[in-house]
Amino acid sequence: MRIAMIGTGYVGLVSGVCFSDFGHDVICVDKAEAKIQMLQDGKVPIYEPGLEVLMAKNVAAGRLSFTTDLANAVKGADAVFIAVGTPTRRGDGHADLTYVMAAAEEIAYAMDGYTVVVTKSTVPVGTNRKVQEVVAAANPEAEFDVASNPEFLREGAAIDDFMRPDRVVVGVENDRAAEVMAEIYRPLYLRDFPILTTDLESAEMIKYAANAFLATKITFINEIAGLCERVGGDVKEVARGIGLDGRIGNKFLHAGPGYGGSCFPKDTAALARIGQEHAFPMQITETVMRVNDEVKKRMIEKIREACDDSFNGKTVAVLGVTFKPNTDDMRDAPSLTIVPALIGGGAKVRVVDPQGRSEGEALLPGVEWVEDPYAAAKDADAMVLLTEWNEFRALNLTQMAAEMKSPRMVDLRNIYSRDKVKKSGFETYVGVGR
Repeated sequence: MRIAMIGTGYVGLVSGVCFSDFGHDVICVDKAEAKIQMLQDGKVPIYEPGLEVLMAKNVAAGRLSFTTDLANAVKGADAVFIAVGTPTRRGDGHADLTYVMAAAEEIAYAMDGYTVVVTKSTVPVGTNRKVQEVVAAANPEAEFDVASNPEFLREGAAIDDFMRPDRVVVGVENDRAAEVMAEIYRPLYLRDFPILTTDLESAEMIKYAANAFLATKITFINEIAGLCERVGGDVKEVARGIGLDGRIGNKFLHAGPGYGGSCFPKDTAALARIGQEHAFPMQITETVMRVNDEVKKRMIEKIREACDDSFNGKTVAVLGVTFKPNTDDMRDAPSLTIVPALIGGGAKVRVVDPQGRSEGEALLPGVEWVEDPYAAAKDADAMVLLTEWNEFRALNLTQMAAEMKSPRMVDLRNIYSRDKVKKSGFETYVGVGR
């Protein structure tokens, strides 16, 4: 199959590279000339384990290329995927579809035969029908169908998620479009991965419902953690106890400083807005959003208490600022709420993160970036574990405590046990829900 992938952001680039590894001929398109030049030079503009090697393999095989020329990429394509950004629109929380509709119009002008226009971006219910209208209006002679194909990629594990998915969701309106999509995903059909074919609206809704449910699960255990702190329970034991119930499951039951990232904040806000527009408020989702904001603020108070109720004049070492490990993504990360509060309170903040500096330098002004956690801890008044990178899971705590002015740990990911931390020389250990 010949595929054009419009947009080389996280979703577009990972999808394009993986489709080419399926054996398809893929052209990835982006308006950003600098990004395309970087890709043509074999460099990946995002951090995703394994992506650069897989990209190089398929470029060398002649199945993958990059261009700024959308028209030529679309000509002769069996399917054109729209994978452009849908950021939260200022003022109303809705997904901004400006880039999606602009891409649809450009695709319409360039098509020269039957083409399936596939929306890969996360879009509100009804968007694919609007894409259909835009394409038809721009090119009344166009022979095409639209399809919805939402992504379910976890940053840091995206390639494995694409190649071995829990499910692939395809929304179509007729057999012809379904056949094209089936051929694109044929390698997964052959290995019996679940392919769910639905109508357009259901496919659009599945993406939002899945992310809202996972955000709800995270927020629920974070709220339970707050109650555990009051009544004397241990949220790790509680999570284990309820996670063994097959109806609940143990995933996304790790208490912490609140969810962030490129999907959950944006998609919960968009789902809430969709509910408002259709006079059916998403009350659970709206509450999840509010509680998640409160969770992040509660983490600030935990750190403040560990610093004798004042950040002023304190030195705080922060380990990890990306929203999760194995990514350089800082979007809506808890650190963007917590670190500015530390600085605003008069603290000197040293940050260590294996991949966070590239984005973090602009987003966290006023911090000192340090390469080594032990250097960050030297003469510090407190250490805050904010992102659970593997590099932070096996620290020499005795050495770290000895380096610190006041050995105090605020473990916002519950990586360590209180007993181990205390035995290593720390005078204070603060976890979440423990």
